[in-house]
Amino acid sequence: MGGRALVQWEQNRDNAPDSLTVDLYPGGPAPVGGLDEVAFYQVPYTPSTQGADERLDMIARMPSLEVVQLLSAGYEHVLPRVPDHVTLCNGRGLHDASTAEHALALVLAAQRDLPRWAVAQEEHRWDPAPLRSLADRRVTIVGYGSIGQAIESRLLPFETEVVRVASRARPGVHGIDELHALLPETDVVVLVTPLTEATRGLFGAPELALLRDDALVVNVGRGPVLDTRALLAENGRVRAALDVTDPEPLPEDHPLWSAPGVFLTPHVAGGAAAFYPRARAFMDAQLARWAAGEELANVVRPGAHRDH
Repeated sequence: MGGRALVQWEQNRDNAPDSLTVDLYPGGPAPVGGLDEVAFYQVPYTPSTQGADERLDMIARMPSLEVVQLLSAGYEHVLPRVPDHVTLCNGRGLHDASTAEHALALVLAAQRDLPRWAVAQEEHRWDPAPLRSLADRRVTIVGYGSIGQAIESRLLPFETEVVRVASRARPGVHGIDELHALLPETDVVVLVTPLTEATRGLFGAPELALLRDDALVVNVGRGPVLDTRALLAENGRVRAALDVTDPEPLPEDHPLWSAPGVFLTPHVAGGAAAFYPRARAFMDAQLARWAAGEELANVVRPGAHRDH
């Protein structure tokens, strides 16, 4: 299978298929022309959501398109932009290590009060105080997929008890219908679910009310999974460490910035250094599969291929 591909990075020349013409589009202003023959489009990945609409708007200008490749795990926001005949693939697995590292960092930063000590250092103030611990805490991971598994593997060496929750129960994993029964005995909740109609507002006032005082909620999934108003209403009774927020980007005057017990990072969990070489290697392999007419990896919605 041949054709024209539009991707973010240059391929490894040792693996580049001869039958495929590859053009580069790293993001930024959309190309003025040359999109009519694009059959394979890898939407440029950036840690920020800035410019996302323009990158997706280009899909409508690609009449020969057969495959849209995302490097994010989430894909629901793209579905309305992708025609039914086009196959959609995501970046499942590429962000596991990076996101899991960040989730662990957020948990440790919140448990050991690192933001407080950072401020004390800025003020040249020596102010020791008792600290929370991660050891012997019960951590409930809500969204036990590949990223959830990666988070668990990093939590267990810290002598934690990990409780797994997924959309449906399976051996060793609780179903989401059991979440309310689990929350009263939970010290840390890690949200890592995709955003769907079922997960929007999944963690709101009823769920927060079930948590014990000083429990911690970490969100490295999608902002709207956690009800922002409900979290603000807790007024610090339940703490939070958030890499994703609702709304996002967070407006400068939003009360979440200064909410008691809330620590924020600007949606950077998945885009650390570990992600990029994995993403490039994945794209090399995916383009080779496409050129050879083989089954693609990470297909989340099949389309009707047209042979070249």
